[in-house]
Amino acid sequence: MIGWLDCSAGISGDMLLGALVDVGVPLALLQSAVDAVGVEPVRLTASTVTRAGLGATKVDVEVSDAASTRTWRDVRELLERAALPDPVRATALAVFARLAGAEAAVHRVATDDVHFHEVGALDAVADVVGACAGLHSLGLTALTASPVVVGSGTTRGAHGPLPVPAPAVLALLVGAPVVAGPVPREMTTPTGAALLATCVTAYGPLPSMVLLRAGYGAGGRDPAEVANVLRLVLGDADTAPDPASTELVMETNVDDLDPRLWPGVLTALMAAGARDAWLMPVLMKKGRPAHVLSVLVEPAVAGTVRDVVFRETSTLGIREHRVAKHALERALSTVMVDGQAVRVKLGLLHGEVVNAMPEWEDVAAAAAALGRPAKQVLREAHTAAQQASNRRRAAGATRPATD
Repeated sequence: MIGWLDCSAGISGDMLLGALVDVGVPLALLQSAVDAVGVEPVRLTASTVTRAGLGATKVDVEVSDAASTRTWRDVRELLERAALPDPVRATALAVFARLAGAEAAVHRVATDDVHFHEVGALDAVADVVGACAGLHSLGLTALTASPVVVGSGTTRGAHGPLPVPAPAVLALLVGAPVVAGPVPREMTTPTGAALLATCVTAYGPLPSMVLLRAGYGAGGRDPAEVANVLRLVLGDADTAPDPASTELVMETNVDDLDPRLWPGVLTALMAAGARDAWLMPVLMKKGRPAHVLSVLVEPAVAGTVRDVVFRETSTLGIREHRVAKHALERALSTVMVDGQAVRVKLGLLHGEVVNAMPEWEDVAAAAAALGRPAKQVLREAHTAAQQASNRRRAAGATRPATD
């Protein structure tokens, strides 16, 4: 399933929460994610409202008046300790890292010392964590968006009047298509812009899809010029165009890292959410031997993976480019080799198994338990998987039963 955000009335964190609830994500799921952060009591409420006559869901974030202002360092520690699923935590950290980086650039301060005045610390935590949990629950393979309406005029921040779009919004949406729009007010908030910059893989019109459902999240105002709602449209990814599978390849040349460190680097990258990571030996200028590190990553976790590259290697810079990825549908099955269970990763093309590869960890464990060479167990597991596929084909069922 893929998603598309219609940002013709801009975007804010609470508008995205409203669109998620309106499309069917339980409010209790969002509340549970917010509660897991362990901050002062934060309550999410949902109500039905109209904007320019259009029905929509409005989610309000209720926080204590005594809530303290937090720095990026504080928020990062909260999220790292929170009992959240790893993908939700990683995306939320990436969103806040972008927010902090934008605010630091605007105010000319160190990133760790950024105070989230404009985004209201607890409101932002609820918006970001709730939105990340909601998007994760949908299991989207890609999220795209329309050009973003950002507004115009002026607004008032913690330090005084600010131009609209806010400087942080402009910093966050570099590379995205933006337009002022008809309403002379703030239409896109820094939190909304950070969520877009982190979670959206491409911008453009509504992609070709088999439409499933749509949700409408309401903003706080009801201007005459536009229906102040964020639309989230969901559809079947099987007929979506190739841009739905756009990913990033990060690359860097390293000639001064102890080679004994490379296995740990690759392990850390995969743990941070990389799809794949690999090394290629090269010969650089002046005849120096080196390695090209390449990392395949989804845009949503690019910031987290990028940080791992900088921390774990000696590189001073990373180059990135987008690639279109074509992937088989995947499933997991299990075969038995003399009483030992071995999981098999299956690749399906139009429902038919075209590739089957036993999981190496299971093969090694089975080989140790049986006292046989691993290559023999691997061959037997592969044969068992192929025989199971042949039986399904003979019975007229191509799609395997999965664990």
